[in-house]
Amino acid sequence: MKILLDTNIVIHREAATVIDEDIGVLFRWLDNLHYTKYVHSVTVEEIEKHEDPKVRKSLKVKLGNYNVLKTKAPMSDTVRRILEPLDKNQNDLNDTIIINELYCGRFDALITEDKQLLNKTSLLGISDQAYTIDAFLEKVNAENPELADYKVLSVRKSLFGTLNLSDDFFASFKEDYPGYEKWFNKKADEPVYVCLSERKPIALLYLKIESKDEDYSDIDPPMSRKRRLKIGTFKVALNGFRLGERFLKIVFDNALRFKVDEIYVTTFNKRIEQQRLINLFEDYGFHLHGYKSGPGEKELVYVRPLTKMANRSNPSLTYPLFSTAGRIFIVPIYPQYHTELFPDSILRTESPMGFVENEPHRNAISKVYISWSIDRNLDPGDVIVFYRTGGYYKSVVTTIGVAEKVIDGISNEKDFIRLCSKRSVFTSEELSKHWNRYPRNRPFIVNFLYIYSFPKPINMKRLIEIGVIRSVDDAPRGFTQISLNNLRDILRECDVDESIIVD
Repeated sequence: MKILLDTNIVIHREAATVIDEDIGVLFRWLDNLHYTKYVHSVTVEEIEKHEDPKVRKSLKVKLGNYNVLKTKAPMSDTVRRILEPLDKNQNDLNDTIIINELYCGRFDALITEDKQLLNKTSLLGISDQAYTIDAFLEKVNAENPELADYKVLSVRKSLFGTLNLSDDFFASFKEDYPGYEKWFNKKADEPVYVCLSERKPIALLYLKIESKDEDYSDIDPPMSRKRRLKIGTFKVALNGFRLGERFLKIVFDNALRFKVDEIYVTTFNKRIEQQRLINLFEDYGFHLHGYKSGPGEKELVYVRPLTKMANRSNPSLTYPLFSTAGRIFIVPIYPQYHTELFPDSILRTESPMGFVENEPHRNAISKVYISWSIDRNLDPGDVIVFYRTGGYYKSVVTTIGVAEKVIDGISNEKDFIRLCSKRSVFTSEELSKHWNRYPRNRPFIVNFLYIYSFPKPINMKRLIEIGVIRSVDDAPRGFTQISLNNLRDILRECDVDESIIVD
């Protein structure tokens, strides 16, 4: 398999200090799988223009570790027509040249952390061949479980004092923040969300509630007086298990619980792990507010308002708030898949130990649902209530989601498996069986956002009593539309905080 590496990957790999070594996880996988690593000649040209002469010299020597593409593919007419009007400078044009190599079939995959470049591959319909580092690691972990270095354990709430500050995981914090060790020790008895692998942290999240009287004098432009949730620490090592999304779900859950007006985070943008988190924040509606001054380099300040609004066409931007302006559906999910897909909706009769978050679909906010339903006309922003099947007493509604996108008319099995595999509970073999179950009625896919797990699920018996379901024989078998009043009755019965609804 021939892998083309974007310039940003090469620079971070070869110019990295020891504290950036988690990018080495990517290169170990490439070597273990015997994939051939390529860089484009435009990458060589960009390296030769690097502003730091020491880095420039070091990188030129290390390019010997790669196969440098010596020729350029002729520019495809399609690529020229779609992308060249978007190119405003030489960097944009270089991106188009690199993408053209992928479009022309000279490589099997492209790995990049450049969001603009990834957007360009979507315009050409080849986004399935372009990966971020995490997406690539997720793919190879799933395809080669026997080669995985570790199993990711579940996210746990712990105390700072239980963690070992000498672990390599904390090296970047010590580098970026003078006095970090003193700050860390002061937090010894404060709670922190952590994910461990072999007793060492691979992900960490620290949250802090700030009142309207908080001093923001070191932030420019000034921040107005609001009740805020500060993301004090957010770091996820490269692993391919979507822990970033899992932690972001915890951030939003806490923001709702403590009824804050806004969430914010300060971060640098000099390491690839920080760039990956910035991309994740932006995907979920954070925007650059300004800068925070300190003893060294300025930090970026990203802010996410929690005002009562919902973007129906792109619901992740206003997640977890949603609108009921569209249609509302109830849809069944079998017990054997339910808690796999919704770990926070685990029933009291199930063992939490069976659902540690060591699969990407468990951690993801954006998930996949496969259906053969007659009604396939969901729109972005439509509300979905998930109904765990089990009979008159054991069937329960447990979870609410919002549709992002419906993919229908899939042409072949390979595309179906590819579209599902990242965020589905099913293995490739199971997906193949689903595709071939009804040859005259191929399944379709609903990409949706996992919004909220009901504090008190109610069963079929109660759903019939309140008029959501007419009878046992009327239990949902596909996407079944219900009324707004039905939804409000469900939310009231399940003790749901209706502040997540904007209208």
